[in-house]
Amino acid sequence: MFDTQLLYENTIKLFRVKPSLSTSIGTLTLERPTILASGILGISLDIFERLYRSGAGAVVTKSLSKEPWDGYVNPTIFSVKGGGWLNAVGLANPGATEFSNMISKSHEVPIIVSLVGSTEDDFDFMVKQFENCKISAYELNLSCPHVAKVGLEVGDDVELVKKIVKKVKSNTNVPVIAKVGLGTTNYLDTVGAACEAGADGITAINTIRAMAIDVETQKPILSNKIGGLSGTPIKPIAVRCVYEISSKFDVPIIGCGGISTWQDAVEFILAGASAVQFGSVLGEHWTEVFAEINNGIKNYMDKNGYSKMSEMIGNAKRS
Repeated sequence: MFDTQLLYENTIKLFRVKPSLSTSIGTLTLERPTILASGILGISLDIFERLYRSGAGAVVTKSLSKEPWDGYVNPTIFSVKGGGWLNAVGLANPGATEFSNMISKSHEVPIIVSLVGSTEDDFDFMVKQFENCKISAYELNLSCPHVAKVGLEVGDDVELVKKIVKKVKSNTNVPVIAKVGLGTTNYLDTVGAACEAGADGITAINTIRAMAIDVETQKPILSNKIGGLSGTPIKPIAVRCVYEISSKFDVPIIGCGGISTWQDAVEFILAGASAVQFGSVLGEHWTEVFAEINNGIKNYMDKNGYSKMSEMIGNAKRS
């Protein structure tokens, strides 16, 4: 007997548009929504190219400063129970000028340059170092939790945030993304200041101030005592922040914090993120995690009838 229902279902499958993972942050369009978060891997063009070939939609550099920084002495990183990491590397980096020379020959990989500083003049200087480089966007680190006079101390000063974002916007045509974290003030004030100054996107969140103590030596484990907690333990906090930002501001968001599976990524997207960043998970799964998460997102979209990322971004707010 001819099964008309089966014919109908097969016809629908045949003509159904395959899901597209393409997404946008301001004028930046990415083929895939998975991005390498700023951190210890973001310092080599060879690694950038390898990650991009493995499925990363873009890569974020290690946070760069006006002058080279040596960072803190060891121990600088420590694993915690539940899939987390506590680190206080101290933003060690070769400086913006040296790094701009390192990536000047890059033409294929979408590179988002992370910058950190304490004044608008610092950022003004650094952006000018990349004038001859193919840069996809800038991410302003306004939220590092363990280095004095930069990061959270800058992000907590909303007037300074406005000055920095405006200065960078005036010196570049590529999107400017503000990376926010949980400091001593309401992080939504930082988001508001960045948006008011013209930020094209928000990355939420950075690592969270935390500490671990060795009960045998009775001393803090990290040389800096205080570090930043990343990985699985902070994911629910990060999801909450993305949800709150997307509920209050009309700005593209990159979700970051504790992502290790495609389900985690989808959770951030449903909360309001247009793309996601991750880094800690690479310590266990290395480069294959990009393809795994991309494929998982695409299968989820296909199963739920989504053809475009925009159809699912922020859907959790509709319930």
